[in-house]
Amino acid sequence: MIKKENLIFTNLYGFNEPSINFAMKRGDWKGTSKILKLSKQEIIDKIKDSGLRGRGGAGFSTGMKWDFMPKGSSRQHYLVINADEGEPGTCKDRDIIRNEPHKLLEGCLISGYAIGATKCYIYIRGEFFNEASILQKAIEDCYNRGFLGKKIFGQNINFDIYLHYGSGAYVCGEETALIESLEGKKGQPRLKPPFPANVGVFGKPTTVNNVETIAVVPTILKRGPNWFNNLGRENNCGSKIFCISGHVNNPCNVEEELGVPLKYLIQKYAGDVIGGWNNLQAIIPGGSSVPLLPKNECENVLMDFDSLKNAGSGLGTGGIIVINKQTDIVKVIARLSEFYKHESCGQCTPCREGTGWLMRVMNRLVNDDCTVEEVEMLEEVTHQIEGHTICALGDAAAWPIQGLLKHFKKDILNRIQKKQVA
Repeated sequence: MIKKENLIFTNLYGFNEPSINFAMKRGDWKGTSKILKLSKQEIIDKIKDSGLRGRGGAGFSTGMKWDFMPKGSSRQHYLVINADEGEPGTCKDRDIIRNEPHKLLEGCLISGYAIGATKCYIYIRGEFFNEASILQKAIEDCYNRGFLGKKIFGQNINFDIYLHYGSGAYVCGEETALIESLEGKKGQPRLKPPFPANVGVFGKPTTVNNVETIAVVPTILKRGPNWFNNLGRENNCGSKIFCISGHVNNPCNVEEELGVPLKYLIQKYAGDVIGGWNNLQAIIPGGSSVPLLPKNECENVLMDFDSLKNAGSGLGTGGIIVINKQTDIVKVIARLSEFYKHESCGQCTPCREGTGWLMRVMNRLVNDDCTVEEVEMLEEVTHQIEGHTICALGDAAAWPIQGLLKHFKKDILNRIQKKQVA
């Protein structure tokens, strides 16, 4: 679907080195000084015109988010990059950092300039040790070339980037929990308002963006917002890295246009489902926190924010998890329930108590030890958790179970009744 000349991440698979010399041959840092001669508002408006939406899961307009930052303020502004990537089924940011670190760093400089920030923190998942080493080397090379530091490109622009290792908490993928962790505190989400644009890192105006979101910014500004806007579908513009894993013959990361059919992605790039397409049971289309889709809905669904929302799921991070018919679908969702119970920070009662309860009931459901009434109660409790917590971890724990019960409830009840009869 996407033409070769429209690919943004040309070294996604690491066929060439991530070094600054190879990156410059691929076009990174070319024309950056010209972009920095534009006014801050011009850059923000171009990103708005491009239709770029956040690639971290929420899909919020990137240009609009930048526009929330205070204008003409003398306070220190910060740009924070979320490279925590704790969502199961997702590994796109890791590959960008490993193979295309200069796209991210160039994006940090341009984005930081646009929002009036002179300091940037990249909050990277602590387990990504090798990737962090590559990124640190790239940062040092940029300082040596004069792409970071003082008087960048001879202009009155100062910009510093610092790498910060996270401590392995899924909840720190939420922007305010990430900020708390960055400040040296326990990673717990903050109540909003105030929003980070007013009170962020160290109480100063802050914008938090995902790695992929920032890494595509330089290419958009070099090739023009109309070019990006013409990729994908209306209100779902541009290309996106999809992570395909699970029961496929060739698990992979692939850059494609938003709006590409899910079936096409799996058959063309991942070598189809193990056992063939007819052996497909369900697909989780956007990382482990979104509801699954059964095979019949996977036939024609498109991979973009709005199409998946209309199908009762979500694009999320673009982490596609394929589940074939040889797998116990209840066991899959029970395993996810364990993950969310483990990762709950415990701040909100519905999440702290609810995730443990969901996990225990799901583990009993695996063994068909629940009654029909308990299955009904399970669904009711997910709705009591959903939307009643400070961050979306409660929703993330509830949605996989809601998806399971929406599409496989009849099968689950049949299993329970068969065991009762036996």
